[in-house]
Amino acid sequence: MVINETYLISAGAEIKEYSPGEFIFNEGNTPLYYYQIAEGQVKLNNFTEDGKEFIQNILSEGQSFGDAMLFLNKTYPVDATALTHCKVLRLCKENFFSLLETYPKLYMKVCLSMSDLLYYQYIMLQKNSSQNPCDRLIGVMSYLKSSQEKQEPFSFKIPLTRQQLANLTGICVETAIRTIKAMEKNKIVRIKNRKIFF
Repeated sequence: MVINETYLISAGAEIKEYSPGEFIFNEGNTPLYYYQIAEGQVKLNNFTEDGKEFIQNILSEGQSFGDAMLFLNKTYPVDATALTHCKVLRLCKENFFSLLETYPKLYMKVCLSMSDLLYYQYIMLQKNSSQNPCDRLIGVMSYLKSSQEKQEPFSFKIPLTRQQLANLTGICVETAIRTIKAMEKNKIVRIKNRKIFF
């Protein structure tokens, strides 16, 4: 969790509920709020000119999104869309900065969160520059697993569908499916009840 929900609510945050597929903000919008997920999953995505979706990230409970734009005073470069039914804490920009001034230790938490996002972007840029779809998929899976306590082989269930993995790595879903089957054959992943374990 980036910022304890008690702090956010005391600063005036409201809980907004979103249905799957509902936009939280759109690419090009001016940032007006700090957002932190209380329940559910949110995807950050873009669409290419030909309508193909590219998922930048999938975030879940306790994670924030869009914070960097509050500091930069730039418009959002992505859409934020509810992937599942979501409850999101929304705190207006002015109250967010007042909260950070009142509790300076929260700056470190916000910086850690943004640093983690930056690290993720570096990993994805590196892995997605590979022509090998296996390398791309391993990059996403390794990052997702990196925050887990258990690091043994096949101890982590990938919380994404094959379509989401394809959209995150810029490959087509058919390639993702074939590659994951080859990864299972090579003992890189294990598949149980159609779920992928890495």
